[in-house]
Amino acid sequence: MNATEVAMPGGRLTHDERVAIAAGLAEGDGYAEIARGLGRPTSTVTREVARNGGPRGYAADRAHRATTRRARRQQPPLGADEPGPAGNAEQRRVFVEEFAAILAGAGIPRMVARVLSCLYTTDAGALTAGELVDRLRVSPASVSKAVAYLTAFDLLRRERIGRRERYVVDDDVWQRSWESSARAHLAWADAAARGAVVFGRESPAGVRLAELAGFFGRLGDDMSGGPSDAEVADVLTVTAALVHAGVALRPATLGNGLDWPATRVETALHDAVRRADLTGPVVIRRERGGGYRAIPRLTRTQRTALTALARSS
Repeated sequence: MNATEVAMPGGRLTHDERVAIAAGLAEGDGYAEIARGLGRPTSTVTREVARNGGPRGYAADRAHRATTRRARRQQPPLGADEPGPAGNAEQRRVFVEEFAAILAGAGIPRMVARVLSCLYTTDAGALTAGELVDRLRVSPASVSKAVAYLTAFDLLRRERIGRRERYVVDDDVWQRSWESSARAHLAWADAAARGAVVFGRESPAGVRLAELAGFFGRLGDDMSGGPSDAEVADVLTVTAALVHAGVALRPATLGNGLDWPATRVETALHDAVRRADLTGPVVIRRERGGGYRAIPRLTRTQRTALTALARSS
């Protein structure tokens, strides 16, 4: 798909581009596919959709109006020690600490939460290390450790101002953190799936690892926008093919039977292993030899009973 209005690379999305994004989402296209059609980075489309209702609630007109309003805002939030009509300095300091306590309650280390809250409540969204030390009344070492933590999680960026360095939280800080978390969840899912093969999927450790792979695979995919209809269809097709074969098949053999290119088969098998929720009452397992097998989700009692019925019929 192509937008009818061309924008300069790196510039704001046009209304026509937003219409194209909405059309792509309605058709079940993935973020990467939509971005390629627009000539934009995938992260641009991901942030746009996440900021404006998500893949199920995105509407081009509403998103364009919301972006226009954000661009026209004249007065950013007041900082902890800055004058203005939002309240006196003491009230603002109290709010900064309360906000930090909420962040800490969500699992962020206390000092890290205080630094993030302090940065988030300044007009510029940026402070130097010295300014953070003065505002929070803590040691430079404490600020340094908190900044290192936030940088590692992509929650702030460093910027050089002359000989000084200051720390900045951008408007899309939480979106970038979300994307980073999604990538981490998918990496955990892949690692757990490999571990299930190493330990044996019938072993207690293998079962736990397989369940872990399924959980983080679903979570990571959902955070990334979810699989497209075409990707789901490919997962169901390889599942049906393996059920029909009744034996373990290597990707190359499966590709020959389906007349699919190798990359399409490997992607579908990877998704089928990671997203057991898409394969219905069947689990796709990767064998030690590199083949893939479809295993019905039945209890041992059910399998025994069905085998006896088949033999007696």
